[in-house]
Amino acid sequence: MPLRKAISIFQPPARFVSHKVISLEVKAVDRFVPDRLLLFYLNTLDKRIPPKAIDGIINGLDKLPPKVRSSLITAADEFVPDTVACSRKVSAIISGVYKYIPDRIIPPESIENWAHVKSKFHIPTLLSRDRRAVET
Repeated sequence: MPLRKAISIFQPPARFVSHKVISLEVKAVDRFVPDRLLLFYLNTLDKRIPPKAIDGIINGLDKLPPKVRSSLITAADEFVPDTVACSRKVSAIISGVYKYIPDRIIPPESIENWAHVKSKFHIPTLLSRDRRAVET
């Protein structure tokens, strides 16, 4: 049995389970996480996490093979249900974290999927992470 056919057999159950589990998590976040706590953590990420730590995470992602990065983007595009995008709180969390991912680490074959994920979750593009640009 070819690998592609074996993977296609498991996709519908995996998609069903991911939609149910993620939708349940989204409902829990929407209901039980207060706005002030969400704002506190997003501000902490922006103000307190050192830029070197964020750059280290980006460099770690850059070391992943392009096929792995491409499959992660495809999974985020296909397996994350639209209820996540409709949740104001979860979309804020996703866009608050993913705005630090530069477009240079996106594999060329996943540019279209990445653009779809960015528009789905309203992820802003971070203008510059280069320290020289900040100093001038």
